[in-house]
Amino acid sequence: MKTYPFKANIILQKGDITDVSADAIVNAANSYLSHGGGVAYAIVRKGGYQIQKESDEYIRLHGPVKTGEVAVTTAGKLKAKYIIHAVGPIFGIEGEEKLELAIRKSLEKAEELKLSSIAFPAISTGIYGYPYEICARIMSDVFLNFSPNYLKEIYVVLYDEKAYRIFEEEFDKKFLNQKKQM
Repeated sequence: MKTYPFKANIILQKGDITDVSADAIVNAANSYLSHGGGVAYAIVRKGGYQIQKESDEYIRLHGPVKTGEVAVTTAGKLKAKYIIHAVGPIFGIEGEEKLELAIRKSLEKAEELKLSSIAFPAISTGIYGYPYEICARIMSDVFLNFSPNYLKEIYVVLYDEKAYRIFEEEFDKKFLNQKKQM
């Protein structure tokens, strides 16, 4: 685990996002909030089917969530209060601006809910194919340009060592250089 003190503490850690004690966990979701694989499946498996039921109800009432947008449900049996379902882009089909939007909208939703902590996975790097390097660059840029009012801790939780090393290299470059310039 590594902490980057910035506008909010940015905490990079290796592990299972469903075990993090944050007010909200970001789910790397698809447009229909059908949680059948990856981070989404892990969240529902551990948090309970209530999360999928709430997601289905959201889709019934509002329709599919557009790429780059978010939806919110409760977190079921997880330590978090909320799941912020962020629909990231598919690599090679949808542009990087949609990944930036999904990350920013997740932070904005946490602020709207007056949350003090949020945990992110590496959005769009699973079956959507985004390279870790691109996700790390975009995520760090969004964090650098975001000014929180309520958020005090932003976790980035990565499941494997390769992802952690790539994010750590990018975050060291961005946040440690930024601190030197301040």
